[in-house]
Amino acid sequence: MKIKADYVNAPQWKQVTIKSRLPEQLKCLNELAHNMWWAWNYEARDLFKSLDADLYEKVEENPVLLLDRLSYDRMEEIVKDKILMKKVHDVYDAFKKYMAVKPNTKRPSVAYFSMEYGLNQVLKIYSGGLGMLAGDYLKEASDSNVDMCAIGFLYRYGYFKQTLSMDGQQIAKYEAQNFNNLPIERVLDKDGNPVVVDVPYVNYQVHAYVWQVNVGRIKLYLLDTDNDMNSEFDRPITHSLYGGDWENRLKQEILLGIGGILTLKKLGIKKDIYHCNEGHAALCNLQRLCDYVDSGLTFNQALELVRASSLYTVHTPVPAGHDYFDESLFGKYMGGYPAKLGISWDEFIGMGRENPDDHSERFCMSIFACNTCQEVNGVSKLHGWVSQKMFSNIWKGYFPEENHVGYVTNGVHFPTWTATEWRKVYDKYFDPTFMSDQSNEEIWHAIYNVPDDEIWDTRFALKKKLVAYIREKFTQTWLKNQGDPARVMSLLERINPNALMIGFCRRFATYKRAHLLFTDLDRLNKIVNNPERPVLFFFSGKAHPADGAGQGLIKKIFEISQRPEFLGKIIFLEDYDMQLARRLVSGVDIWMNTPTRPLEASGTSGEKAEMNGVVNLSVLDGWWVEGYRKGAGWALPQERTYQNQSYQDALDAATIYNLLENEIIPMYYNKGDKAYSTEWVQVIKNSIATIAPHYTMKRQLDDYYDKFYNKEAARFKKLSADDNKLAKEIALWKETVAERWDSINVVSKTGLEDGAETGKKYKLSYTINEQGLDNAIGLELVALKPETDPSDRKVYKVYPFKMVKHQGNNYTFEATIDPDRAGNFRLGVRMFPQNKYLPHRQDFCYVKWLD
Repeated sequence: MKIKADYVNAPQWKQVTIKSRLPEQLKCLNELAHNMWWAWNYEARDLFKSLDADLYEKVEENPVLLLDRLSYDRMEEIVKDKILMKKVHDVYDAFKKYMAVKPNTKRPSVAYFSMEYGLNQVLKIYSGGLGMLAGDYLKEASDSNVDMCAIGFLYRYGYFKQTLSMDGQQIAKYEAQNFNNLPIERVLDKDGNPVVVDVPYVNYQVHAYVWQVNVGRIKLYLLDTDNDMNSEFDRPITHSLYGGDWENRLKQEILLGIGGILTLKKLGIKKDIYHCNEGHAALCNLQRLCDYVDSGLTFNQALELVRASSLYTVHTPVPAGHDYFDESLFGKYMGGYPAKLGISWDEFIGMGRENPDDHSERFCMSIFACNTCQEVNGVSKLHGWVSQKMFSNIWKGYFPEENHVGYVTNGVHFPTWTATEWRKVYDKYFDPTFMSDQSNEEIWHAIYNVPDDEIWDTRFALKKKLVAYIREKFTQTWLKNQGDPARVMSLLERINPNALMIGFCRRFATYKRAHLLFTDLDRLNKIVNNPERPVLFFFSGKAHPADGAGQGLIKKIFEISQRPEFLGKIIFLEDYDMQLARRLVSGVDIWMNTPTRPLEASGTSGEKAEMNGVVNLSVLDGWWVEGYRKGAGWALPQERTYQNQSYQDALDAATIYNLLENEIIPMYYNKGDKAYSTEWVQVIKNSIATIAPHYTMKRQLDDYYDKFYNKEAARFKKLSADDNKLAKEIALWKETVAERWDSINVVSKTGLEDGAETGKKYKLSYTINEQGLDNAIGLELVALKPETDPSDRKVYKVYPFKMVKHQGNNYTFEATIDPDRAGNFRLGVRMFPQNKYLPHRQDFCYVKWLD
């Protein structure tokens, strides 16, 4: 018998997880790694880097993964290193001191709901500006020591990783996150078992694990449906951010809103205010309504309490940006809720429509949020006005400028987005109270005491840091994706930190108008290729995988960047994330933004640039309408010159070229006998001193308390006292007014006749039969501006009537009118319900225009 040359059976591999065991002296590092406090404290990041700089880079600055992969020998070395161990103890002591501070109980507590949170690039649960804002908000809530918790999703794949093909086509790659390697913790019950939240869907339940992110002193709870308890159709609910079809989107929003409230109930958490960051979370109010009705209240009584403790922040400037669901799809998942609330299906779905009785209108989450939240706000002053107009059809009878929609202009978390180099400058020259008083412009004026040399040295160090980062991070990617090595090396060599560097980095939606710069390529060629005054443009950003136009824009810019005259002068940096963003907002000289007016709700990347002495060049839209100061940046006009968008684009492009050629570039290169331009340094100082203090997240958080949280919490306290006595009274009063509204009538009147003259006074009088409501209505004369476009009428003045007498059900109201200008005014007398306990008119939006 011939012996076989080999005889091997199949390997019987066994999966064994070997965890790194930290020495006792280093166990505090595990606690540090699992609190995102390190993400905005550079001393903590420096500590982790000093443990093993090469490994820290390899694990992409993830401290959890760093500790897991740190060799035992290296741990032993660290323990014996007295200098390094002192650093460990100093950072940990600072952390423990920070964490020991108890929440400020004088401020209302808040539950915050958002689809995404940008805390750090390590935790991929964000895509863009909405997430950056939410992440910054939690960090500042921690720093400001408020009682807040938050709800979101732990996405298995998060948002996509972007690469570009050789021809510039965006390639979206979804990489699964290994939850064991992230700075998160599974929430366990008292018996040590994972907490599971059961969320009702149609006639079954979806089961979600709950994870916790420690954001300093704040707890962020993340729901995760990717587990064996769920079907293959429901596990993907938390797979991707904004992924899937409309049915999956609805399932996500049910989980965020309804599942979010069920999570808080399971954890025994109750807050004063429930804040919906965008309409995705609106269904949190549906679950709260159900809970109140289950406790014995009627629907109307429950609605009083829910509205009084809810705030909706809108980030979208156009109706098309909101989520709408067909009645059939919405009914499939939500059909059982009207019975729980004690109302009809038509009444329920009508809460998500501008016109509740229009069965052809789809259900809109944002409208539902407006109808279940006492307060609504936009995210800049201009966006507040845009939102007033956008939602005005919900509150018919009032003109947009009259409704209650307010605003809080977005800000940015100063410690997160300010480069370490600038933090050290501010620490050296600013008042010691600075971090607790960031909105105080007087403190920021100390920047004028910083020597020009130090300002420029700080800026130039960050410019060199950006260039080094690009060369280190992108060399291998470009060699792999762009073919010709000689071409790639030539590109890298041309990135000169001495050049004027301009950044355009943001989501690639067409309204952002990234194409403006390329309107006149010959002119652009002369700008970037002047050997005496070189200019570099950096572009970066992702287009949604379903946005073909946005992806086409990326491809066009990439193609232009590969032309010989633009190689190394126009540079597209792929996979824009928080890490790259931090380098860019601190490393370029100018931050450029060119949105189509008025489609930039706020925009915060320019605010991040301000913290780092990077000057803005932007259309007056979003936050820049408020932020721009002459001598501290450059602005394109807010007003449109042309209704034709292509004409407006051409004009704006020409304006940008002119500013660059005649003001910006000459100023930057007007160096005289110095290594820098003193004029340019003055602009930097002006921007830091006069703009930056007004756009911190500290100011934003304080604004939310001053404008919304405090007054809502105070009103809710009154409504809910004595077994919800006032809430029940208001609900009954509204029901009575609604029942009798149509029968209220005018008994007699004396109006303002045609031909009235300025300089004279006229008395108007109306006697109204209130049908037994007992002084429950108010009257006012509304005058519209005579020169206003009929399709966009605006209020000129409102003259209130005063109730002067009543007899039985008849109430007499009088107003004195003294016209102060001539013209053809449109006048109308508006009747409305009035009650001192209403927060505003739109809370009970009944209006009758009288003859």
